[in-house]
Amino acid sequence: MKVLIVGGAGYIGSHMVKHLIRAGKEVTVVDDLSSGYRDAVVAGAELIVGSIANAGLLDTLFAQQRFDVVMHFASFIQVGESVVKPAKYYANNVLATLTLLDAMLEAGVSRFIFSSTAAVYGDPSYIPIDEAHPKNPINPYGRTKWMVEQVLDDYDRAYGLKSVCLRYFNAAGADPEGELGERHVPETHLIPLVLQAASGRREQVSVFGTDYDTPDGTCIRDYIHVADLCEAHALAIDYLLAGGESARFNLGNGQGFSVQEVIDTARKVTGRNINVRYESRRAGDPARLVADSRLARQVLGWEPKRAALETIIADAWSWEQKWPWGPTV
Repeated sequence: MKVLIVGGAGYIGSHMVKHLIRAGKEVTVVDDLSSGYRDAVVAGAELIVGSIANAGLLDTLFAQQRFDVVMHFASFIQVGESVVKPAKYYANNVLATLTLLDAMLEAGVSRFIFSSTAAVYGDPSYIPIDEAHPKNPINPYGRTKWMVEQVLDDYDRAYGLKSVCLRYFNAAGADPEGELGERHVPETHLIPLVLQAASGRREQVSVFGTDYDTPDGTCIRDYIHVADLCEAHALAIDYLLAGGESARFNLGNGQGFSVQEVIDTARKVTGRNINVRYESRRAGDPARLVADSRLARQVLGWEPKRAALETIIADAWSWEQKWPWGPTV
C-alpha cells in the first residue's frame, strides 16, 4: 500500500508517517516545512518539500506515483491567529485543499482522510458531543474545517471521492519511544505549556478561569493521545480500502480532565514544581468539551490504548526532557 501524507512533517502527521512505516507501508510526504520539521520525517519515508497549493507540483507527483490513499494534515491550526488573519486560513485550509482534491481526481485517486476538528461544533449544546451535534464553528479555523467537510460531501456525490473526516478533540502526548513530539511555535496547547513550566523553559503556566461550573472550577477538555489518533487513522485507511462509504468520526477519550487535574498530574509525573498564574476567563471558552466517540469504536473497531492522563503526560514529559529544542516560546 502506498500513502501520500500532506503535512507529514508536523506534529500529528509525523507520528502518522512513523506509524505507517512501522506497519510496512510505502509513504511519501509533501510538506512546505512552514510549521513542520525535516528531521521529524522518519527514515524510510520520502519527503518532497513543497506546498499543496502548487498544482504543478501535485500534477507531477501524481503522474509519477500511484497512491492508494491521501491523508491531509496540512492545515493551519491556531484559533487566535485565524481570527486576526482569516485570509491565511481560507487560502491554505480551503483553497489549497481544493487544489489537492482536484489533482487527486485528475489522477484517479479516490480515497481521502482528512484531519478535522471538534471546532466544527462550536459552543456545545450538549455533552458529550456526538457526530450529529449541530455544526456552528465560532472562528475562522473551525469554519475552514467545516467548509472542507462540506466540499468532501459534494465531491463524493459528484465524483465518487470517498473520505473519512476525523474530528479530533485535544490531541496530546508524544511518541512513546521519545522520537517525536510537539514543537509548535508558538505553543498554545496546555500539556506542553505545563511541561515547559516543569522543565524550566517557561516561568509559569496561566490558568484562565477558576469559576466554571466544574468540580474544581477550571475548564474540562477531552485529551486523546497522538498514538491513539494514529491508530484511528490506520483503521480509517482499512475502512476505505474495504469499500467503506464516506464517514465522519469524533476522536476523543470520552472523558474529560480539568486544567487543574492536568497541572496536578504533571506535578506528580515530573516530580517538579509548576508555577501557576490564575487569570480571568477567556472569551469563548466553554466549561466542558468532551467527545462521544462511540461511532469510531463501533465502525472502525478503534479502542484508545494510551488514554490515561498519566500516560499522556508521561510520554510528553519524556519528549520535553529529551528534546529541549530552543528557548521558551
